[in-house]
Amino acid sequence: MDEQKFNLERFIKAQKDDYAIALSEIKQGRKSSHWIWYIFPQLDGLGRSTQARYYSISGLDEAVAYYHHPILGARLKEISTALLELETDDSVKVLGKIDALKLKSSMTLFNYAAPHEDIYQKVLDKFYAGEKDTATLKLLCHFSEK
Repeated sequence: MDEQKFNLERFIKAQKDDYAIALSEIKQGRKSSHWIWYIFPQLDGLGRSTQARYYSISGLDEAVAYYHHPILGARLKEISTALLELETDDSVKVLGKIDALKLKSSMTLFNYAAPHEDIYQKVLDKFYAGEKDTATLKLLCHFSEK
């Protein structure tokens, strides 16, 4: 039901060919192709591009549904684990400046969507000294007030 309610299929379709590429690039320590929006999605209202808006997460409920999806949730954990296994703690070196910001936003979102899962906080700890994305936090507060 949640999959249809939130159209999670858009992520499945986008990841069909690109997830393996994204995982390989992360394991090599350098992102070189374009997949950030649907591998590490962020909240609606943060991205301006067509891609960012299409793959944005509408709120905490959709993030929870994404996390609990058997494929999407497993992939998010797997690729987040690959980040933790890198020797570097420089997210800009791995992803580039703009996508490093998107990762921080995504990890902040999923840290709240799955508070019992420590992997997203570990990514924030490693790459951002534990700091969460303030824009994401503000949007989460805004969505929860609705």
